[in-house]
Parts: sequence; structure tokens; C-alpha cells
Amino acid sequence: MGQNHYILSVLYPNLMKDKIRKDLIQIRRNIPKKEVLGKSKKIEKNLFELDGFKNAESILFYISYGNEVFTHDMIKGCLKMGKNVIVPISDVESKKLTLSRLDDWKDLEKGAYNILEPREETIQEVSVFDMDLVIVPGVGFDEHGCRIGHGEGYYDCLLRDSTNAIHIGLAFEKQIVDEIPIEEHDIPVDIIITEERLIDCRV
Repeated sequence: MGQNHYILSVLYPNLMKDKIRKDLIQIRRNIPKKEVLGKSKKIEKNLFELDGFKNAESILFYISYGNEVFTHDMIKGCLKMGKNVIVPISDVESKKLTLSRLDDWKDLEKGAYNILEPREETIQEVSVFDMDLVIVPGVGFDEHGCRIGHGEGYYDCLLRDSTNAIHIGLAFEKQIVDEIPIEEHDIPVDIIITEERLIDCRV
């Protein structure tokens, strides 16, 4: 990292984040769908082999859309295993997430941002403290667990409050960068899983 880049990242983290976000969104958008699905299957395998996953009873999954790491099959697999699957519901006004248990994939419909969410009559609210694993989306990560999202802040509060859970970020290798500028409110994830490796950010 050059000196000017370093100064910018320290003095103007939001400016640097916006630049990184824009670049990574474009990179992810350019990944062919077949490649997204193939790499997501490898990420699923790496996740399901993790001891923390095997031992977890309650798992919060984000429901993927666009070219995010595809979680639909992961969620369906967990439902078949009998795990407690929890999914988020976005409150667009407060920029906060309500968490709901999901019993059946068929209980989902398009909600905020066109992302699948539980239909209103199927919502079963769950406390943020009741989760063993939190599976976190991200536009990009660095190897220290620092994360950059879409800038809306939905997961910042969730990561801060879910102190009983292991936080796992799912990403393609193309989404791993050298450094993401951090701000006071940023909470790093504990583990990042890509199609190629598991990065333990706690060591």
C-alpha cells in the first residue's frame, strides 16, 4: 500500500470504502452465473465441514441475491439436517434486521430490495442472542476479518449484538483484498470461507 493510499485510508475511511465497494461490486457482477454457482458449492462444502457448523444448532443465514455467494442450497440443506435456520427481514426505515426462524423454504417471498424474506404470517421472531452461527454477506473482506457491505449498516448492529455467536463471512477469492479501512463501529468477522480456503481471523 502506497503512502498516499495509507493516508487516505486513515483520514477518509468512508472515501476509501466507497472506492473499494464500487470496484468489488463490479468484479462480482462480472462473474458468470455458472462460476458463481460452482464456487458457491465449494464454499458450502467448506462451511459444512467446519466443526463450528457441525456443532451449531441455530444458524442465521443471509438469503443471497444477485451474484452473492449462493446460500439457497445451504439453507435447504440445513433445513433437511434439522438445524434451526434463522433468516433476516430488513426494516428499510430503521436500517435494522428482524430475525425469524424459517421452517420451510416455501414460506419465503420477495421483500425489501427484492430479497427473499418470510411471509408475514410465517414470521417467528428470534433473539439475536439465540444464535450459534451468523453467516454474513459482504461486498469484500480482508484477511483480518474486516468487512465492507453495501453501506446500509444492517449487519453492523447485528454483529455488535450477537456476542454469543461465531461470525462467518462467505466470499469468493476475488472479494478478498489487502486491507479494508475500519471505523469505530466496524466489527470484524471471526472466519472467512472462500472456494479455496478458510481464513481464521481470530489468530
